Amino acid sequence: MSHVEEYVEVNVPVRTAYNQWTQFEDFPAFMEGVERIDQRTDTLTHWVTNVNGVRREFDAQITEQLPDQRVAWMTVDGEARQAGLVTFQPIDASTTKVVLRMNWVPDGLAEAAADKLGFVKRQVTGDLKRFKLFIESRGVETGAWRGEV
Repeated sequence: MSHVEEYVEVNVPVRTAYNQWTQFEDFPAFMEGVERIDQRTDTLTHWVTNVNGVRREFDAQITEQLPDQRVAWMTVDGEARQAGLVTFQPIDASTTKVVLRMNWVPDGLAEAAADKLGFVKRQVTGDLKRFKLFIESRGVETGAWRGEV
């Protein structure tokens, strides 16, 4: 199993950062390699990804969701095995630290090699930087889901 942990500080209040993160169908706007996410239920999403020409589809279940604090997930079906947690920590009234932790099982030698070369870490770092640009350029979230899981 492989692991990555990265963070970014965004210049929006914790509520805004959290609310935007709950809009899974907007992830392709800032996550490289994510073609589409369909929100099937309050806790089930279907992902279509294409990373370096490798297309995958899988379902992810939200296992924990606490407004303005955390969102945790794990894959439950499909071509990827991963689990993760995103936390939202207020630094001050207008700045939030977003921390992403993810565990996954590389599939085959190519993915294992890419992992060892730091590809996934760079991907996550880039996605968080693009999230920062996305939410800061808007200043407001595209929507919100405030339920608890």
